[in-house]
Amino acid sequence: MVCIVWGTTYLAIRVAVSTIPPLLLTGCRFTVAGSLLLVLARIRGEALPRSRRVIADLFFVGFLMVGIGNLSVVWAERWVPSGMAALFVATAPFWAAVMERMRRDGDRIDRRRAVGILLGFAGVALLVVPGGGGRAFDLHLLAGALAIQAGAVAWQYGTMRGKYNLAEVPPLMSSAIQMLTGGVLVTLIGVVLGEPRHMVITRAGIAALAYLTLFGSVLAYTAYVYALKHMRVTNMSVYAYVNPLIAVVVGWIVLRERLTPLSVAGMGIILGGVALVQSGARRSHGTVEFPDGEPAEQSAA
Repeated sequence: MVCIVWGTTYLAIRVAVSTIPPLLLTGCRFTVAGSLLLVLARIRGEALPRSRRVIADLFFVGFLMVGIGNLSVVWAERWVPSGMAALFVATAPFWAAVMERMRRDGDRIDRRRAVGILLGFAGVALLVVPGGGGRAFDLHLLAGALAIQAGAVAWQYGTMRGKYNLAEVPPLMSSAIQMLTGGVLVTLIGVVLGEPRHMVITRAGIAALAYLTLFGSVLAYTAYVYALKHMRVTNMSVYAYVNPLIAVVVGWIVLRERLTPLSVAGMGIILGGVALVQSGARRSHGTVEFPDGEPAEQSAA
């Protein structure tokens, strides 16, 4: 669910942000999705958290993952093609590996994973040079790439914070509160900055927003939080290995996004770096015990 649906959301974001300002697009999407999930969680009998520490962590994770992580992609896609935005997000496993290493009992970064990280960022650099994302140097493309990297750092830190601090919160309730926190905050900022004046209602924009809300947020985000409870952070970030392939192909077919030889080479280098990072993780961990007691290989799938 995470790999397939999130792979197509880059296309939906690119369509929606052409008529809906980025703060309102992000805020409305997650406010509606969070409200729907909160109602569903309550129907399922899930209780609202009462611990101040847990509530503070939920708010903070929502701010990091929605208010910074997701918003950075939406903001960048005003100039960055959808497939290329997904490739920039593909650096998520590298940031995950670095942050995991910084934990007291975190996984170490061996030579293979270090080479993979350096290789991946070299691929990102290749995408922003003249001829990579376009025919000439594009300052907007560079700004978008940097914004997405900042968002990737916030997303991965939020991911780790949620995994280790919110284990006792049911996935549905956790997703709902995170979305509502980030969504309401971003919406309020968008209103204060006057974004409603620049919003244009179109059939394509509303359809894209509906897809992002129901499929990208309600279904895929919840699936992400659920999987996060049962997998290591480094391996969980492997969705960024599949998403770019789907996003590039869909963007090329639907929006006729341009593919240059350098952009294709950059994609191959980035995904090759992800493969090295993931193979290093498998060599380190061997097997993992799942909740049902069945051992399974730590893999990139």
